[in-house]
Amino acid sequence: MTSDDSALTGRLPRLDISRPDGDEPTRLVVITGMSGAGRRTAAHAMEDLGWYVVDNLPAAMIPHLLEVTRSNRLPRVAVILDVRSAALAEEMPNTLEELREAGINPEILFLEADDAVIVKRQESSRRPLPLQGDGRLVEAIVKERRLLGPLRAQADLVIDTSNLTIHQLGSRIAHAFGGAHDHMVRIAIMSFGFKNGLPIDADVVFDVRFLPNPHWVPELRPMTGLSEPVSSYVLSQPGAAEFLDQLQGLLAIVAPGYVREGKRLLTAAIGCTGGKHRSTAMSEELARRLREVGHHVTVIHRDLGLE
Repeated sequence: MTSDDSALTGRLPRLDISRPDGDEPTRLVVITGMSGAGRRTAAHAMEDLGWYVVDNLPAAMIPHLLEVTRSNRLPRVAVILDVRSAALAEEMPNTLEELREAGINPEILFLEADDAVIVKRQESSRRPLPLQGDGRLVEAIVKERRLLGPLRAQADLVIDTSNLTIHQLGSRIAHAFGGAHDHMVRIAIMSFGFKNGLPIDADVVFDVRFLPNPHWVPELRPMTGLSEPVSSYVLSQPGAAEFLDQLQGLLAIVAPGYVREGKRLLTAAIGCTGGKHRSTAMSEELARRLREVGHHVTVIHRDLGLE
């Protein structure tokens, strides 16, 4: 279909969904369901898994969104849709058909909850339902169920959140939409200098000032822990390897607990006096060890280069 044809029929032109460099086509998940059933919680869980999430986009705009995300190399996209008007029920069937014709098979996640649970949650938040207006809450629930019924029937996954905690819902989302390594916590190792203050965004802090300071070795002073001479000096000191062994074992214990509690990023800060030599070398070595056993690790040298 040409662009002229689409103008005459009112339909969108066929989408270009090929990924650069032979990557896989964009994966699209539509998150919808009853108000009060946990759409926002599901969206946050998807973001934690690395998905690009867009909230309250009109259904007819989804194909255009995919054009943008394709060009920006965003392979996993989630769109939150609620029933703020009857337009969702009217637009969505046509949008889904156009996407499938374009070669994209959208996955629909529908979140459900009992009427009594929705009433309790809405009363707790003190916010009306989108379709409530001046009417009763229970009447709005009935109307919303009726409008969303056809979409629920097409859902690939329906999750009843009536008896789920936030963490349990996040776990269900991760199981359904996580990647090969999304069951593991992402670890950020941060080196820093105590003289510049504790990092306020660290989950755990470790002190390596028990190791001899390369600052007092004239030939090492101008270098950093990223250089091989400084790294070798620090890692060869008594207690350095044993400290890293214990630290790696500790992270192996706490990391699964972070995932169970719905926290998918663990920041471990390692500090020395200035953040230039010991903490930098130890952070790099810990990151190397963790990557060897399959962890997704990033390293941040907060104070490297500061005097």
